[in-house]
Amino acid sequence: MWHRDRVHLRLGRRTFAAGEFAVMAIVNRTPDSFYDGGVNVELDAARATVAQAVDDGADIVDVGGVRAGYGRPVDTTEELRRVLPLVQDIRGRFPDLVISVDTWRSAVAREVVAAGADLINDTWSGADPDLVHVAADTGAALVCSHTGGQAPRTDPHRVRYDDVVDDVIATVTEAAARAVAAGVRQDGILVDPTHDFGKNTRHSLELTRRLDELVATGWPVLVALSRKDFVGETLDLPADERLAGTLAATAISAWQGARVFRTHDVLATRHVLDMVASIQGARPPAVARRGLA
Repeated sequence: MWHRDRVHLRLGRRTFAAGEFAVMAIVNRTPDSFYDGGVNVELDAARATVAQAVDDGADIVDVGGVRAGYGRPVDTTEELRRVLPLVQDIRGRFPDLVISVDTWRSAVAREVVAAGADLINDTWSGADPDLVHVAADTGAALVCSHTGGQAPRTDPHRVRYDDVVDDVIATVTEAAARAVAAGVRQDGILVDPTHDFGKNTRHSLELTRRLDELVATGWPVLVALSRKDFVGETLDLPADERLAGTLAATAISAWQGARVFRTHDVLATRHVLDMVASIQGARPPAVARRGLA
C-alpha cells in the first residue's frame, strides 16, 4: 500500500503535494446536461467557459461529451467530435493546465490523451477493461471509481449494500491495485467514491460522513459533489439552487482529506477550499491586518 504521508499526485505538468486541494472545473459539451442545459455545446462557448474557470482558480478542467444518466445514445464518433477539439484547443492555450476527460471508452481515451489530455476520468468503474491499458501505455493519470456494478448511463434502482463505505473502499482500492499491476503510474491514480452513481441519497450522505475511511487507504481522493441529486433530495431543491448544499459537502470532504473537487462553481469552491486550508493551518490568510494597527 502506498502510504498517504508520502503521496504526491502528478497530473500533466503539475504536482500536487499531500494536503493540497485541487479544483476540477466541469465543462460538459452535452446538449442534455442535467445542470447547464447545454451551454457549452458550441466550441466558442466551451472555450470561454474554460478561460473563465482558469481565471477563477481551476487547476484541472474536466471535459465531458456524454451525459452521465439516461439520454440520447452517443457513439464513440460523436463523443470524440464533442471533446477532441476542445482538448486540442485547451492544450494550445493553457500549456500548464491539467486536462481531464470524462469517458469510460478506451477508444476515446486514447485519442484525447494523444491530443494532450493528462487524466482519464473513468466514472463508470472500468466498464471498458481496455481503458486501464490506455493509461498504462500513455502515462496518463486515471480515476478509479465505484458504481456498484452498474453499467454506463444507468440510474440506481433499489441498490443495497451491507456497508456502502466498505464496498466503495474494496472496489476502488482493488481497481487501483490492478491499475498499478497493469503499468499505470502510482502517482497518477485517484479514487472516487462516485456519489449518486449506483447509490441512493442515504448512501451518498454516509459516504460523505465517513470519507476519512476512504482517505485512510492512502490513495488520493477525488469527490464529484457538484449540485448532485443527493444534495437536491437532502434539501428538496432543484439543481440551480444546490450550491450552498454542495459547498457544505465540499468543506466536510476537504476537512476529511479529499484532494480533488469536481465542480460547476469554480470560484466558490476555491474560496471554500482556501478557507478550510487556512483553518487547518496549511494556508496563511491572504491579508492579516485586524488587530495589528
